Amino acid sequence: MRIKKSIVSQQVNGYSLDAEKTKAILPQDGHLGLFEIIETGKHITVQSDSKRNIAIFPGDRIIAAFANRYATSQFEGYVPTEHLPEYDILGAGGAIGVVKSKNAALSDVEPTKVKLISFLFDEKNEVINTKFLGLTAPTFIHEKRKFQTVLSLGSTMDSGKTTSAAFIARGLALSGKKVAFIKLTGTAYTKDKDFVYDCGAELALDFSDAGYPSTFMCSKEEILSIYQHCLNLIDDSFDFLVMEIADGILQRETNFLIRDENFMNTIDYISFSCGDSLSALHGIQMLNEWNIRPTFISGKFTMSDLLIHEVADESKMPVLTIQQMEAGDCLKYFNK
Repeated sequence: MRIKKSIVSQQVNGYSLDAEKTKAILPQDGHLGLFEIIETGKHITVQSDSKRNIAIFPGDRIIAAFANRYATSQFEGYVPTEHLPEYDILGAGGAIGVVKSKNAALSDVEPTKVKLISFLFDEKNEVINTKFLGLTAPTFIHEKRKFQTVLSLGSTMDSGKTTSAAFIARGLALSGKKVAFIKLTGTAYTKDKDFVYDCGAELALDFSDAGYPSTFMCSKEEILSIYQHCLNLIDDSFDFLVMEIADGILQRETNFLIRDENFMNTIDYISFSCGDSLSALHGIQMLNEWNIRPTFISGKFTMSDLLIHEVADESKMPVLTIQQMEAGDCLKYFNK
């Protein structure tokens, strides 16, 4: 039966397997392995190297990578520090680890279980690691580019950041602007960048383009290097870069990025997405304490006219709906 490659292994073709040698090597973030599906649970598909979601069944063998995952509505999981008889699929892009916690909505749902058959080895007989595989990890250069950069932040996971980023990009594109998109942090799965591309961005990138199956628990220097790698792929013909940082402003990587002066010096405008009025108002307060002022507020709460009025009246800040962003109303607040 054929081996099924997950999206995190898209850059890998040649490799060898050595089950005995594997036993002497501890898993590390980014290590590629051949895994056998033991029992399906939450994940009954994985995204393949062709981006197609492929069904998986007990007995199937997949190529995937060890990784950490942060997802408040899904799983919290980590790369184990020892060999275990079985591991969990943490994300549909092929992130493998051990679940530590999960959202209560998944209380009756178990992760899909896999066992490690062998690490994948390169021609030097070393374990293949996806991070910057075949690439040079660049040093972050904190300078302004010719294009303007819009950062999509959110109060929490699932607050509307990707949707806001997508319709900001769409509104700009419909206004005749050339737009690029970066999803800088998260767990590998191309749905978000594909959606923004479909909305009108001419180039859509994310951390997996630098070979990372996940950015959870990465150092700030690593993420800034990923940022620079993506920036190097965007030429000066672009008018705007729309960039999303996953999860909420209190999440580890998001928090240390937005509190880094050099990173924030590359940002021109900020969209802050929130799920309700209180998260919007308190989030604005926290951002202001860090000397960050959103350009406008957006997110799930804008589905309600009542909440829009509450937030606008209390915050005295612009609030934009999906329809307004798609209409290009963002441009009213840019170049000011």
